[in-house]
Amino acid sequence: MFAKERYAVILEILQEHQSVRVSELTERFQVSIETVRRDLEALEKEGYLKRVHGGAVLEDVHSIQETNFTTREQKYIEEKVEIAKVASRFVTEGQSLALDVSTTNTEFAKILVEKFERLTILTNSLQIANVLAKKPYFTIIMPGGVLRNEELCITGEIAESAVSQFNIDTFFMSMSGISLTTGLTDYGIGEVEIKKRILQSAQKAIVLADSSKFGVAALLKVCDFQDVNKIITDSKIDSAIIEKYKTNGIQVINQ
Repeated sequence: MFAKERYAVILEILQEHQSVRVSELTERFQVSIETVRRDLEALEKEGYLKRVHGGAVLEDVHSIQETNFTTREQKYIEEKVEIAKVASRFVTEGQSLALDVSTTNTEFAKILVEKFERLTILTNSLQIANVLAKKPYFTIIMPGGVLRNEELCITGEIAESAVSQFNIDTFFMSMSGISLTTGLTDYGIGEVEIKKRILQSAQKAIVLADSSKFGVAALLKVCDFQDVNKIITDSKIDSAIIEKYKTNGIQVINQ
């Protein structure tokens, strides 16, 4: 198991239990105490956890916890469809796009199938790829790597290296948290690393997030607001929030 894969497991344990013991990790990973301590030290330097005697605790136990894909898929459906329709206005025939794994991007993929004939789309989501496969002239690119079962997505170092090879016109990226204090944040170190790699090579980046994500700080920092071109959300967002972000030079679109 690669170090980053161990990091992902450690963070998932912390999200569920708020603490983890070194002895538990050495047994689970079948590695030495020194290896686990190096892993915890690396994650502590990134601000993900705090080391304590015999283990580690979650750095911010007040962060909202991630729910699984199936649960998220059933929430805010109207808002996600609304966001997807607005996002489609920023796509032109023949473009190359990237869609990361999210329930909002799954709805966006359905709109792309309805409105466009020829697109090249990079995604690490099996569900999104399945939706897009309905169009014979869509070119769908998926990286190899490690399957994260609960999210039906591909992550890991192989996937990170693969997605870095593509120059994408527009990256439509999801976020679990949007806050003027903490920036753009998400859960799952594997997915976050994929986002960062695609973001580096994309010409534009557009965030798709329903209004419930505003004011939320998720576990992992993805990027700052200056790294994205705009945020698309739903019409239920308070106009005062849009104005607040506008004052800070951040474009939020809700219609």
